[in-house]
Amino acid sequence: MTVSYFNEMYDGGAVRGLYAALEGWTRSMPAGLRQMKQAEAEELFRRIGITFAVYGEGGDPDRLIPFDMLPRIFSQAEWRRLERGIKQRARALNAFLVDAYGRGEIVRAGRIPANLVYGNEAYEKAVTGFVPPKGVYSHIVGIDLVRTGADEFFVLEDNCRTPSGVSYMLENREIMMRMFPALFRENRIEPVEAYPDLLRRTLASVAPEKCGGEPTIVILTPGHFNSAYYEHSFLADLMGVELVEGPDLFVEGGLVWMRTTEGPKRVDVIYRRIDDAFLDPLCFRPDSMLGVPGLMDVYRSGGVSICSAPGAGVADDKAVYTFVPEMIRFYLGEEPILQNVPTWQCAKPDDLGHVLDNLGDLVVKEVHGSGGYGMLVGPKSTKAQIAAFARLIRENPGNYIAQPTLALSTCPSFVAEGVAPRHVDLRPYCLVGETIELVPGGLTRVALTEGSLVVNSSQGGGVKDTWVLAE
Repeated sequence: MTVSYFNEMYDGGAVRGLYAALEGWTRSMPAGLRQMKQAEAEELFRRIGITFAVYGEGGDPDRLIPFDMLPRIFSQAEWRRLERGIKQRARALNAFLVDAYGRGEIVRAGRIPANLVYGNEAYEKAVTGFVPPKGVYSHIVGIDLVRTGADEFFVLEDNCRTPSGVSYMLENREIMMRMFPALFRENRIEPVEAYPDLLRRTLASVAPEKCGGEPTIVILTPGHFNSAYYEHSFLADLMGVELVEGPDLFVEGGLVWMRTTEGPKRVDVIYRRIDDAFLDPLCFRPDSMLGVPGLMDVYRSGGVSICSAPGAGVADDKAVYTFVPEMIRFYLGEEPILQNVPTWQCAKPDDLGHVLDNLGDLVVKEVHGSGGYGMLVGPKSTKAQIAAFARLIRENPGNYIAQPTLALSTCPSFVAEGVAPRHVDLRPYCLVGETIELVPGGLTRVALTEGSLVVNSSQGGGVKDTWVLAE
């Protein structure tokens, strides 16, 4: 069966208006110059140190992120709609998290199953009854979006804990501006470089009650072996804050302190890039060497803010995702601006039967999976792979959800043979503090393998610059 995909640059043989200038640019670029520029981009990435750890590969797992020089373009009208939908979703997800650790009204109203919330492995009882500063649990919300038509956008999943990739959004733009300055003189493109300042402002706005004066902000990293360590150090540098590891911090007198050459310095806000389980060995995993003993006691007493808050991961669950439209109606009294992808929950017997009968046509994901791991793309899988995955689903149905294989839009990309369509998605980064903000753009990930629908960098996907044209 031949599937028709929406091409964001071409409508049949005609070039869509947004891409008119870009189409001429691609046609006028000789193959030799394109190859030279591609090599230049890769050298810049290598010099800067932008790598991604691909787990499961032998030898040194760090490799360059493939960079596609052909940008993706959105109009102002398209972006305004996406922005409204993303902000709406971020508000609803945070309202749900406050409710989930508070009165549980959405559960008592029968709008979401209790076990899906309170029996969730990401639900942290240690913060039950606690409301973080400004009522914000998820301060950086990464909403993964896919497009299937001119006006058809869907939310693929929500990332409420520590969504990664924003450094690539910023570096993609920096490299494009450095290599093709004429493109930016000829096109009015909304800037994204304000993101670090907006992030710092967001983090400062949720400083704890005990903070006096200008808050001290740090980024807590697991260390240089983490796949996103480059991003941690990159953001710390741009925000002008310290990058710390667990041993750099300690608890004393009901506060968190940072060891410095000039003596202890109080810390008010921690942008954590480590999982809940490793934050505090006295509260979570006792064998953790990455966290800070006693941190959670200080957090619960209002002595420090942790962003995103412990427990935010329950909103990342792919089974909970199916109820986000209901959250928007319940908490905001609004209809969702952006729609979910239709989803079957394998924990439900009827859904399970449908999924097992149609595995070859569906995409199946682990409810706590990320990075493209623990998933099956039915149409791209062998019979043996489908049979093996069916066994996993039968063994633990509640661990999986399934979705139809969407006809993801394509964008032209520079590949070895020239310019060819490749499937893409989009991750904008929504910052939630006293206000909700996002820069006009995001991380476009591209499946550089012909026919592939998996865009994750961990699965061989690449990245490209995302333009929002100014009016």
